[in-house]
Order: sequence, then structure tokens, then C-alpha cells
Amino acid sequence: MNKLDKQYQDLLQSILDYGVEKKDRTGTGTKSIFGYIIRHNMKDGFPLLTTKRIAWKTMVTELLWFLRGDTNIKFLVDNGCNIWNGDAYKSYEKWYEHMSKTTPFEVPRKFTQDELIKAISLDDWHAKTFGDLGPIYGSQWRSWKQWHVKDYVGGNTQIDQISNLINDLKTNPDSRRLMVSAWNVGEIDKMVLPPCHYGFQVYTRELSWEEREAYGYKINIDGILTEEWADKLRLPTRAISLMWNQRSVDTFLGLPFNIASYGLLLEIIAKEVNMVPDELIGNLGDVHLYSNHVEQAKEQIGREPMELPTVYVRNGIFCSSVNDVILENYNSHPSIKAPLSN
Repeated sequence: MNKLDKQYQDLLQSILDYGVEKKDRTGTGTKSIFGYIIRHNMKDGFPLLTTKRIAWKTMVTELLWFLRGDTNIKFLVDNGCNIWNGDAYKSYEKWYEHMSKTTPFEVPRKFTQDELIKAISLDDWHAKTFGDLGPIYGSQWRSWKQWHVKDYVGGNTQIDQISNLINDLKTNPDSRRLMVSAWNVGEIDKMVLPPCHYGFQVYTRELSWEEREAYGYKINIDGILTEEWADKLRLPTRAISLMWNQRSVDTFLGLPFNIASYGLLLEIIAKEVNMVPDELIGNLGDVHLYSNHVEQAKEQIGREPMELPTVYVRNGIFCSSVNDVILENYNSHPSIKAPLSN
């Protein structure tokens, strides 16, 4: 049963009914509420909204980019994902303005955003110079810098939070420290955009025999299943849940991606550590609708949810392409266009 779309529609309606008008850094203006929780049981299907079409490949590509530890948009551009283009262009505009004021030489003509993105896709120099967004999500997840001073010489140690998380899940699954953070206070000023979803925590529990048995039959194991046989087949013995925290929520455009992305991250981690995906929980802070998304939100509220799809992950955290993640039975209403505020 699809309860997720209904939760999302209720959230949109809550913002319309109770949201306060606030200014924002983009100059667009928002209606905003503070504090909201989304909960989804993964048994009910993969959390990809059906009341509008979600760009599946774009979402998967961005998550794989994070997991690669990558912060350069060339990987995204090469794979048809353009959601960070505007942020890269804003960074380029700041560079161009600085160069125009400080260089004694004639400055080349300023690129349009489309010209810059094309240059990044075709030319390594432009990709290295203008494609990097600073130490955003991927950098913090896979190479968090721990600065230290030793013998009066500065240096840093890079911490792979994802690898540490996987190791801890395998060796100490009841730990209360199964967390990954992207909110590195010492590096926020180097990022093109501070993290909106700034951290996540996972939680595991033992499965009952009835749950293990049901899982075995769900994946089409034939015959009478015993505990001994289940152990030989390496059927999971634990369920895993994920809760993410988000300070700023673009409810119409961003949140559907965030829900699906962390749902997929939960599936990927579960695959890697041989556990069953359980609950997905989103703790949301400033939850807002941009003023130019209000009519679109009203349209989506009026649509009837459909059944949620299913997802199969092939390679755990070693997924290297969209083809490693299989989406099945995704039926939805048409997409609803809305402008992105950068």
C-alpha cells in the first residue's frame, strides 16, 4: 500500500495551510514550516513518488557520484545529470568577476551556462578549473579531512566514513555510532553550497524467524525452509533502517529526490552487509515551497497515488553505473515542471 505519496501530499498541504512567508538566499521567496518527519516502511515498496514522474536516472547518478567521493560535475554531465550545473556556474561567475577586476590582461568573453557545461564535458582543463564544487557530500562521505599538527608541521588524515560505516555494521551492528556526517564546519566556506541533507544514521535489529522465513519465500526459495537451511543460504539475520537529517528542504523539487536517494542508499548499504531494508525516516528542518511552485504543488495534491515500484541492487556500494540498479514496475502520473532556484 502506498502511504508515502499521501504523506508527501499532506506535507504540501500543511505548507500551503500553515506556512509563513520567508525571504531566502535565492530571492524567490518561500512559504515555510519548521520541523516535519517522513516515515516509510520499505516493505511497502521503493520510495519513488508516483503522483508525479521522478527522474530516476538523474537521482541514481547523483547518489553514485556521492559514493564515488567525487565533487566534480564532469561525471554528472557525462551521465546526463544536470542538477548541479547552476551551482557550478555561480562559482564560475564569481571567478570571472574576480579575474575581471584583478588581472592586468584582457579577459576572454564570459561563458553562458550552457557554454561552460559543454566546455567541462569536452575539455579536461575546464573540468578541473570550473567543474569542482569544493568539499561537498562526496568529499565528506569518503575523505573527511581530520586536520592535525605533528612536530609543528601541519597535515591531515582522510577518513572514509562510508567504509568505516560498512565495517562497523559487520562487526558491531548494535552500535549507536553508525553515523555519517557531511556538515564539516571547517570546510563549509570552501563548498559551493553547504549540505542541505547534512547527515544520516543507520540502525539494525535482529529478524525474527518468521521474518527470515517470509524473506526467503519472497525471493522465491522453494521447499520447506528451516533455520539450518536459511543459514546455509546466508539469508539475512538483521533488518536495517536509515534516518537522514535535512536542514533545508525544497519540498516540491528537492524532497522527492532526497527520499528516493536515501531509500536507494539504504538498499545499497543493506545489499553490502546482507541485511533487509526496514524503515526510512527523514527528519526535516526548514521545509518550504518556493513561491513559484505553489500552483504545481496544488496540482500534485489532487492526484491519486499508484502502487510503489520495486528496486534490485546488484553490487552494493561498488555500484558503478545506473545499470547496477534495477527499477521495476514504476507507474506514475506525468512530471510537473517547475523552475529551480539556485
